Amino acid sequence: MDLDIVYDYNYTDYDNISSGNITSDEVSFHVHTTTCFTEVLCLLLLVINVIICLLGLGGNGVVIWIAGFGMKRSVNTTWYLSLAVSDFIFCACLPFNIAYSITSNWIFGLFMCKFTSFVMFLNMFSSIFLLVIISVDRCIAVMFPVWAQNHRTIGKASVLILLAWIASAVLSIPSIVYRDVQNHLGINHCMNNYSSSQYSHKFIAMSRLVFGFVIPFILIIICYTVIILRLRATQMAKSNKPFKIMTALILTFFLCWLPYHTFVLIELNHTFHKEVITLGMKIGTAFATANSFLNPILYVFMGSDFRKKFRSSILSKIENAIGEDGRTISRYLSRSSSVDARASTHI
Repeated sequence: MDLDIVYDYNYTDYDNISSGNITSDEVSFHVHTTTCFTEVLCLLLLVINVIICLLGLGGNGVVIWIAGFGMKRSVNTTWYLSLAVSDFIFCACLPFNIAYSITSNWIFGLFMCKFTSFVMFLNMFSSIFLLVIISVDRCIAVMFPVWAQNHRTIGKASVLILLAWIASAVLSIPSIVYRDVQNHLGINHCMNNYSSSQYSHKFIAMSRLVFGFVIPFILIIICYTVIILRLRATQMAKSNKPFKIMTALILTFFLCWLPYHTFVLIELNHTFHKEVITLGMKIGTAFATANSFLNPILYVFMGSDFRKKFRSSILSKIENAIGEDGRTISRYLSRSSSVDARASTHI
């Protein structure tokens, strides 16, 4: 089962078309005798998705406003602005899937079927790629402070973000190629059509796992291991707040997407019964979707001391969280540069 089709709660990836023929069993499976409002799990997931959509649009909209218009432009605000844009676009497409889960009938046409699926995977890849870039940026700033002070610019950050978005778009193309609208007994289904190749499903699922989860997290773990060892050795960081924020963002992404990728692997190997996989994918995708609205919440509650959160506005909290990141890195670079300069006079 793929993230593409998880919002059709009466429809699993076992229904992906792998041949041109549809058996009578498949036809009978597609007869909808109930609606989402009569199924407890479907209704619960529907409510969750509505909440995620509203909070995600509101929270990421606020972050976009603050990072894009309310704060002085910096490398760090550029990172967080791009993350917020990715999550905002994802949440903006959720209403289509919410409507689909209610009616079990895709009424938005072939283009939107392909586009909404494309956007969802674009969000997945762009989010994790941006987290990798931020982790590498932190690592370089800690290991090579003088070089980072001279070469860490908004322009170069923007180029890296553009490359990350291009790579994310390329890896999301299969959603456009294999996504299709099929009509069964008068009901339209937005689904995957792998009839052109029997190996397409497995290849695409594995590529998403490798490039969208495994390799990025290996790189992130390496970067943060280097950062921790370096900071412990130099003891130059005055504040660990930005590292707490980044750690929280990374752990949140990991925990939100791990269930989804786990059940994708289980589904490919047909290890468990179909109903178990279907339930697991529904829950796993709910976790994955939740990641899109959690980032602004992390900015808020980690941006200032807990005792102060009732005395300041939400906007100032987010600005403080993003701004603190840049101030701390700048302080570290300045101190490291001065230390390196002093050391060079003694050689």
